[in-house]
Amino acid sequence: METQVKLTKLAACAGCGAKMGAGTLAKMLDGFKTHADPRLIVGYDKSDDASVYVLSEEQALIQTTDFFPPIVDDPYLYGRIAATNALSDVYAMGGEPKLALNILCAAESMKDETIREILRGGYDAAYEAGAIITGGHTIKGAEPIYGLAVSGFVRPDKVLTNSGARPGDVLLLTKPLGVGILTTAAKADMVPGEVMDRIYQQMATLNKTARDIMVEYPVHSCTDITGFGLLGHSYEMAQGSGCTLHIEVGRVPYHPEALEMAEMGLIPAGAYRNREYAQPGVKLCGEIPLAVQDILYDPQTSGGLLIALPARAAEECLARLQEKIPQAARIGCVTEMQESAIKLE
Repeated sequence: METQVKLTKLAACAGCGAKMGAGTLAKMLDGFKTHADPRLIVGYDKSDDASVYVLSEEQALIQTTDFFPPIVDDPYLYGRIAATNALSDVYAMGGEPKLALNILCAAESMKDETIREILRGGYDAAYEAGAIITGGHTIKGAEPIYGLAVSGFVRPDKVLTNSGARPGDVLLLTKPLGVGILTTAAKADMVPGEVMDRIYQQMATLNKTARDIMVEYPVHSCTDITGFGLLGHSYEMAQGSGCTLHIEVGRVPYHPEALEMAEMGLIPAGAYRNREYAQPGVKLCGEIPLAVQDILYDPQTSGGLLIALPARAAEECLARLQEKIPQAARIGCVTEMQESAIKLE
């Protein structure tokens, strides 16, 4: 669908690349007073994907929100990707999304039909996830913004966090990297349409299948790879778990076109923020080209799940994942904490 005004031209940043740096955010929130509640088993102090509040022995409530400026010009696709990205946080916790609220800021130049298509994209993603959009809040502003506030449910003893990885675990990744680099290059018409169609399809694909498979195995930790990139989110997992993550760079799936663009220097600003945040905890083992490093720091929009689980279960889990998600891959392992939080080999 064509729009009179290109949505991506209305925003200074695109997708999860607009995310505030992790280090900056932590400093801004430091020292705020909050209530303590023993039923809140995952809160801000965990730097996790969502909060988790225990309702009963059988059920816990997951709450999260995510929204961002347009990453594509097609309003329906933008809405679907933004909603898919927001729903992903519930999947990363091992839960099932059930209720959602729209968060929408419409630019003055946007037509009613454009706004309707954005919302339709969000509703379709939520419907596929089995969630119900029950309302929301809409305002007018300088730039378009869309996303969801999502509530989901999980058994309290089945909650997955980004701080549970254990030495001996294997790391699995369910979607290839390079989305931020390629969407940046696409703004300069540097990427063929068929390549971007593949990227858009990936961003619009729910992590539901990956979640449904992984919960059948003894997963210790999980997070979704979004605005902080693979290394930013891995850094949080390593710090929260008190472990070192060994990432075998040659096993990490990424779109080959992203490497070409990275070699040309087409890197989103978010990748530099991610590098500034995570690089102090990263040790390079051997020669790793700068362009490949840039892909590892690249901010992803609606990225895949990073899963840590025991080696004894990893092979079967990966085989199951690859039946449905061919590009899912084993990318490394977890060891006792060493001199760095992440080792790239």
